[in-house]
Amino acid sequence: MQRFTQLYLALDRSNRTSDKLEAMRAYFRTAPPEDAIWAVYLLAGRKLGRTITSRQMRDWASEVSGFAPWMLNECYSVVGDLSETLSLLIPFPNPAHPAPPLHEIVEQRLKIIGKLPPAQQREMLIQTWRDLTVDQRFILHKLISTNFRVGVSKQSLTIALAEVAGVETSVMAHRLSGQWSPQTMTMHRLLAPMSENEPRDANLPFPFMLAHALSDPPESLGDFSDWQHEWKWDGIRAQIIRRQNKTAIWSRGDELISSGFPELLQTGNALPDGTVLDGEIVAWNESTSRPQPFAVLQRRINRKNVEPSFWPDVPVMFIAFDLLELDARDIRNDPLSLRRAALENLIAKLSQDRNIAISQPVDANSWEQLIGRMTESRDRAVEGVMLKRRDSLYHAGRPTGPWWKLKVQPYTMDAVLISAQPGTGKRAGLLTDYTFGVWDETKSSLVPVAKAYSGLTDAEIAEMDRFIRSHTTGRFGPVHAVEPLRVFELGFEAIQRSDRHKSGLAVRFPRILRLRDDKKPADADSIQTLRNLLATTNART
Repeated sequence: MQRFTQLYLALDRSNRTSDKLEAMRAYFRTAPPEDAIWAVYLLAGRKLGRTITSRQMRDWASEVSGFAPWMLNECYSVVGDLSETLSLLIPFPNPAHPAPPLHEIVEQRLKIIGKLPPAQQREMLIQTWRDLTVDQRFILHKLISTNFRVGVSKQSLTIALAEVAGVETSVMAHRLSGQWSPQTMTMHRLLAPMSENEPRDANLPFPFMLAHALSDPPESLGDFSDWQHEWKWDGIRAQIIRRQNKTAIWSRGDELISSGFPELLQTGNALPDGTVLDGEIVAWNESTSRPQPFAVLQRRINRKNVEPSFWPDVPVMFIAFDLLELDARDIRNDPLSLRRAALENLIAKLSQDRNIAISQPVDANSWEQLIGRMTESRDRAVEGVMLKRRDSLYHAGRPTGPWWKLKVQPYTMDAVLISAQPGTGKRAGLLTDYTFGVWDETKSSLVPVAKAYSGLTDAEIAEMDRFIRSHTTGRFGPVHAVEPLRVFELGFEAIQRSDRHKSGLAVRFPRILRLRDDKKPADADSIQTLRNLLATTNART
């Protein structure tokens, strides 16, 4: 546990990718494989599953520390991170003996504790606290709370492991893909030297290729004819794999999602053996031949198995935009222009009722025309445009240069800040998590519609923290009710009805665009404005 704690702290304390890579390389070169594989598992974002609740941790920490629950909550509101708060309040001294190794903590405690009666859970947790130092308890709490995030991308993890193993990054990306168990033999396989005939599970996807957001003018990319231009779909990125007469569907998050989309399995069964398609699963409106909002697709995402009677309720379409394997031959190193031609030929041979379509190019002959066509994105229920070099190969990860995404401008609203609470981690102690409201039908009170915590500079955050503290009208635990004086412009990607929100609406990916000191609170938008926007977006789809 000591080695892994040192790795976590090193990763958490630096914003430099080079420092993070060096920390991971050093760890994986020296850590025992039975520990290292759990580190890979956790850094890759995989979850341990049910352990105990944060409430149980708080209650038992309150008991052993002697701090009343209200005092513990006050400490939490100052520190801003529950894992750190509890690790500091636990009164046990650092143990004289070495801490148990990571694999023992995970396999013999965290993987078991969720199955025990509460009394035994309490006993196991308290004993584990006694076995660990303050820093190690901090990591333990992160693992228990399923809030284990340390600012390391999967690409950085892949690069570090590839360098330790002495293999190409693309090889390591494939070794990490799909479903695997955190066992010692898995770690040996990950770090094995490259063999001439690398074994490969026929069920596994290829590592996905991703695009960067384009912030420069599109014409800065050079000759328009060098680029393929297609609409950017709002769905689930996925690969349909047909190998050895079996079909599998994998999401970009390395999740096997075949059972959630049985009609797409039927589509895959119609593909020639040795075929891998890359594309997007979208909810589909058959009457308009256009996508439905992502919120509709979520009804399918939340079901692990979909019975046939549910298919018509949320029909889906697989929008194919790349072909990665053809006739059992890996064609990722063919230029996009050749892969696209092969894809068009393949899709043309399929029946029209196969729940599959090819991503159509944007009808434009110049950068100027392309920008003009971007205005159609909302009506087409797409997010914008993808730009891909016609000579680009299909690389794992997010290489800079060959693929770019040009997203449509977000929806916006002017809303009033009505409450705030402390942030977490490096923002602990500052009021950085904001709740915003718009006016109700009578314009007599503000209705909460969104929470946002990104979009302000450090200087603006400090200024807002001072403003909120001097204009707090009430306290509800860590939440400060704020005098409604400041107006902000918020951006968001979509809007939908929601029974869980007082306003009856929920917005997707809200963030702060700017502070509107030029506007008074009375100038903020109303709930009716947002309802009208919802009606408009529903009419489009």
